[in-house]
Amino acid sequence: MYQLQVEQLLKAGAHFGHPTSKWNPNFKPYIATKKNGIHIIDLEETLRELNKAEREITRLVKKGGNILFVGTKKQAQDVVQEASDKCSMYYVVERWLGGTLTNFATIKKSIRRLTMLEKDAGELYSSLTKKEVNKLERERIKLADLHRGIKDMKHLPAGLVFVDGIFESTAIKEAQRLGIPTFGIIDSNTDPTGIDFPIPANDDSIRTIQLIMDSIANAILDARGGVNDSAAESYSSDESESTEETAEAIDSTEQNETEDANESEPVVEEELEEVIEEKEE
Repeated sequence: MYQLQVEQLLKAGAHFGHPTSKWNPNFKPYIATKKNGIHIIDLEETLRELNKAEREITRLVKKGGNILFVGTKKQAQDVVQEASDKCSMYYVVERWLGGTLTNFATIKKSIRRLTMLEKDAGELYSSLTKKEVNKLERERIKLADLHRGIKDMKHLPAGLVFVDGIFESTAIKEAQRLGIPTFGIIDSNTDPTGIDFPIPANDDSIRTIQLIMDSIANAILDARGGVNDSAAESYSSDESESTEETAEAIDSTEQNETEDANESEPVVEEELEEVIEEKEE
């Protein structure tokens, strides 16, 4: 299996954290140094944590579990969808609908409604007025937009992969409430202690997100091996069923841098200024 290298992450700008004034103290183990008011993330730690996350994802997928990718922030949307499509997993990139996991029974009803509107549209619309047809069509479009990445998800996921722990805090809390392990890219302004498998990296860099999501997608593909999509979709182990019952119950960097290393590989002032502007937007 192909492994990411520190050099690739470095070129992508994965080592740039947030301004030092915005950091979370619990992120300290993943910080190599600081430069011009910006925390520099230790990319050796990034790779170490990514490898740990991929090993656990591989284990879950080999058991027949599905992974739900979540990336609703602008920088992550396209990349997350491409990664999930690549490994035939589910995704949420438009907006996290509260209760997607903890109220999954209701979400499934909404999906069934969408399926009915798509499948029986011709027969259903034939006896309705134009006004009624337009109303149902608006409903169909709205539901399709909300559920397009999870429309075929029959069971709760075995794991949640996300980009930006602060932006996706609602999804993470729902997963934690149900005992679903969480894997995600977190920046220096995020508390990693609430994440099962935190991956420290620049969560505002599209290139960084793409490298890490693609690596996870490849790990899933390797884990599935000869297992086809239908086998994975029919995941109904005791663990999955018990998690769904819980949901229904709820509803009722660079390697640690020395000063010499900093001098040999200086961080360009202009690049740092661009990063600061990007982080503050």
